[in-house]
Amino acid sequence: MRTHINNLILMVAKAKEELEQEILVKEDEKEKYLAERAPPLNTSGLSLAQLQDLCRELHAKIDVVDEERYDIEAKVMLNTREIKDLNIKVLDLRGKFKRPNLRRVRVSADAILRSLLGSKHKVSMDLRANLKSVKKEDTEKKRPVEDSDWRKNVEAMSGMEGRKKMFDAAKGPAQ
Repeated sequence: MRTHINNLILMVAKAKEELEQEILVKEDEKEKYLAERAPPLNTSGLSLAQLQDLCRELHAKIDVVDEERYDIEAKVMLNTREIKDLNIKVLDLRGKFKRPNLRRVRVSADAILRSLLGSKHKVSMDLRANLKSVKKEDTEKKRPVEDSDWRKNVEAMSGMEGRKKMFDAAKGPAQ
C-alpha cells in the first residue's frame, strides 16, 4: 500500500514538472512569434511626419490582422454550426434516446394487475380457479374406443370413404 502511495506521489511530481516545462516552452514560442511578427519600435529621433507615417503603417497592419481574425472567426462559427447540424443528424439517424439494457424482473400476476388497475382495486388472481376440473373416470370411459389399433383406424378413415364415414357419424346423432 505504501509503495502505491509513493508511486502516486512521484507521478504527480513528474506531471507537475512536465506541466511547468510545457508552460515555459509556450512562453518561449510566444516571444519568438512576437519578435518575428512585431519587431520592437524605434521611435527615438523621429520627426512628427515620420511618427505619423509609422502610425499609419501600424494601423494598416492592425486592419489586416483584424480582417484575418474576422475571417478565421467566421470559419470557426461556420464549422461549429456544421458540427452541431451533423450531430443532430446523427442523433436522428441513431435514435434520440440511448436504450438502456433491460433486466429481467419477476413480477406476480397480482402485482401486474395492481399496477394496471391501481391500488384501489383489490384483485387476487387465482389462475387455477378458472380451470375446468376433469375427473379421471371420464377419461377412462373414453379410452376403450381409442384402444383399438390405430393403424386400422387410419387406413379405414383414409380417402373419400373415411370422410364419408366421418360425415355420416357427425350427421347421425343429430337426427
